[in-house]
Amino acid sequence: MQKYVLYLKEIDKQHLAYVGGKGANLGEMTKAGFPVPQGFCVTTEAYRTFIDTSTQMSEFYDLLDQINADELEPIRSLGQHIREHLKSLSLPEEVRSSILEAWNITGQAQAYAVRSSATAEDLPTASFAGQQDTYLNVLGPEQLLQAVQDCWASLFTDWAISYRAKNGFGHRLVFLSVVVQQMVFPEVSGIMFTADPITGQRKTVSIDASFGLGEALVSGIVTADLYQVRSGKIIKKQISKKKLAIYSIPEGGTFTQDIPLEKQEIQALEDHNIIKLAELGQRIEVHYGSEQDIEWGLADGKIFILQSRPITSLHPVPKVSDDKLHVYVSFSYIQVMTDAMKPLAISLLSYLPNFIKKDPSSSGAGYLLAAGGRAFADVTGPLLLKPSRNMLLKVFKGMDELMASAMSEVIQREEFRNQSYPKKEVFRVVRKIAPIVIPILIKVRSSLLVGDPSKARIHVASIMKKIVKEHEKNIIDTSGADRLRVIQHSIETMFPNVLAKIVAYPITGIMASGSLAKKLSKKVGDKQNAYFLSQLNKSLPGNVTGELGLELGDLTDIVRKYPEVIDYLGRATIESFYEDLLRVSGGFEFKQQLEIFLAKYGMRCSGEIDITKPRWNEDPTQLIPSILSNIRTNTFGEHREKFKRGEIEADQAAKEILSQFSYFEKRSISRLIKLYRNLMGTRENHKFIVIILLDIYKRAILEEGRILVQKGILRGVQDVYYFTMEELISLVENRFSGDAQEIVEERKIQHVLDQKLNPPRVMTSEGEIITGKLRDVQAPAGAFIGTPVSAGIVEGIARVVLRLEDAKINPGEILIAPYTDPGWTPLFISIKGVITEVGGTMTHGSVVAREYGIPAVVGIDKATEIIKDGSLIRINGTEGFVQILSEPSDSFNNN
Repeated sequence: MQKYVLYLKEIDKQHLAYVGGKGANLGEMTKAGFPVPQGFCVTTEAYRTFIDTSTQMSEFYDLLDQINADELEPIRSLGQHIREHLKSLSLPEEVRSSILEAWNITGQAQAYAVRSSATAEDLPTASFAGQQDTYLNVLGPEQLLQAVQDCWASLFTDWAISYRAKNGFGHRLVFLSVVVQQMVFPEVSGIMFTADPITGQRKTVSIDASFGLGEALVSGIVTADLYQVRSGKIIKKQISKKKLAIYSIPEGGTFTQDIPLEKQEIQALEDHNIIKLAELGQRIEVHYGSEQDIEWGLADGKIFILQSRPITSLHPVPKVSDDKLHVYVSFSYIQVMTDAMKPLAISLLSYLPNFIKKDPSSSGAGYLLAAGGRAFADVTGPLLLKPSRNMLLKVFKGMDELMASAMSEVIQREEFRNQSYPKKEVFRVVRKIAPIVIPILIKVRSSLLVGDPSKARIHVASIMKKIVKEHEKNIIDTSGADRLRVIQHSIETMFPNVLAKIVAYPITGIMASGSLAKKLSKKVGDKQNAYFLSQLNKSLPGNVTGELGLELGDLTDIVRKYPEVIDYLGRATIESFYEDLLRVSGGFEFKQQLEIFLAKYGMRCSGEIDITKPRWNEDPTQLIPSILSNIRTNTFGEHREKFKRGEIEADQAAKEILSQFSYFEKRSISRLIKLYRNLMGTRENHKFIVIILLDIYKRAILEEGRILVQKGILRGVQDVYYFTMEELISLVENRFSGDAQEIVEERKIQHVLDQKLNPPRVMTSEGEIITGKLRDVQAPAGAFIGTPVSAGIVEGIARVVLRLEDAKINPGEILIAPYTDPGWTPLFISIKGVITEVGGTMTHGSVVAREYGIPAVVGIDKATEIIKDGSLIRINGTEGFVQILSEPSDSFNNN
């Protein structure tokens, strides 16, 4: 195709490469009959022909490829040079004549709006909106040709260059078309979102409106009216004081004008036009099949659509088959791992609650649904029933205070309360879970009253060993699709067949903890009670993640003996880790001890609920940051000394607690303390057994993946990660429909995009994100409030760690992380405080922090952005707030 101009009426989405996102959208809407002003597009072929006249662009592109997104001054300087160069070039004659011919046909007497349209603009996955220039009220051939050339040059604005560099768009691969449309001179104009861009509510149309051209609103010089429409009714009107408007000049261009005082607070758009505009927006949304960001104008009583593009900032919503209001909580926040997961990981997790379904093997909607690369649990049913609602809110408060608050907020709404949960369904679920829950409750009661809790740990370990042996045998005895179905069934029955056998012990410990806290608080008050329990919680026996930390400390002490090993670990890579290790002095000894450690804990890693994450036994280099941090922050044997000291402090706390009670009370209090000390450490066991089994399943799935590669069905073994379990079974059985490798490539791209999403804690089936609120805390001005999970106050240097493998902790530093899970445990030996964006009193990081006696505050939204790496901060784990005492530069100047 060598056309330099295409008219809007002949354009559709198939022309994206020639007219860019904006041009393709306008052509689509023109063909669909929407009220779009007439016009044409100067194609990317014209742009390429223009660029080819330059002898310097190849050199400029080379320089652009070397620039990082955050190098603002080089971007500014280079962008300016490129723009000046492009504006100095002459238009090729064939391009010039094509533009003028289209201008003649469309109307010489008309004024035009000239806008850029990049080939990577207004896509479902990216929005380049506003990065290139727009020219309004363009009159005559010379103004038009100059505006087109200026638009082309604006492909190299500072913002556009930085955005491409940040999002991985090659500078040579983004081309610019220019949209030329007959100018509309609106009395009122603005922007319409067919979903609320703030809350994500999909059924709410949000309209911004102001007088004159929309440029006043887009450029931010005026605060527009806000109208919201839902189900054909105006539900909100926020009338702003509109002091300025932009209007056109007869001879071309625009000017800014003061709005008369008496008109400044008048509603810009009348009610009937608000409703009409909202209906038009919903029709456009239906046409595109996604929520839209639409520019519009009202001129001579008629609404015109000036532009429409996808809203790229909305988090996807789990799909449901009915029109009822559903409430979803993020399983990622529950498990304290907010990264996007691949399809296989979510698929396997979705089987966990299937034991509650009427038919676990049915393919119908389950209780754990995928959206945006995350798993969301549908908690609508339990929230509609008062008994389960109260229990659920209490449990979730221990997991994440903001999550519990958000759930409390949504259940107060009338539209939620008007729903009911069918009694028939209630009885069915009760019949399903009663045979599982009743034995657990009986065991809990029995454990509270009788039996030796110190033997319970041995019993749990024995059960876990037996379960692992049975599952390994089941996997070994099968192959192919049958093996995959065994894995599927094993996860579906995980709770009744595995977790139910061990969960009674941590529940007993938690109940003993609650009872002890209640009685102790009456004697000494809440503050002293919190102190006693924090001491009692130190160095708990039988905590598998605590033991992991101790054994990694032992491994670190082996490394200390060999300077060459320490030096090697600082430069080691996964590709030849063991081979190169054996070449240094002490490498063999370290390898032996590392293999012993990995035999016990190699199935763990950061984000371990995601089966596709590489385990330590797959990539032992993940442990290097923790080992080197421990070497920097601790001396030989210090981790064992700290643990022993914690045991002594816990014993002393037990004695002090007993001293608060009378002779007749001491016996029951002594038992509660014994239950607390012996059973609270088992809280990590149910998670540990799941991770052990996931590792078994993973190895089996990868074996099947190798067979698929050998058959030529997949290119790489790890391509299995991009299929659901059902899809994998169909691949193995040769009944998969579609191009497997094409699907892999598409899902790889989608996974990268999902990683950029910020997942909500709680959302509804209408897409509304409920954020929740933290409790009121008396905190100093400027402090950041979170949930207190481990008592104590400490000051130190903030060390922001976004990924465990990048951790470099120095003595006396406070860890700031998005989340921590068992894979992060080794770092806890090295730090003096913890702050996370996600978590609650009962999540992993909180439990370990209390056991190690490290002050911790969790649930501080965007903590890794707010707190700068190297800042001096104070963390109050007793009250639940964090203060920034000085920024990095100040701290360094004081050193």
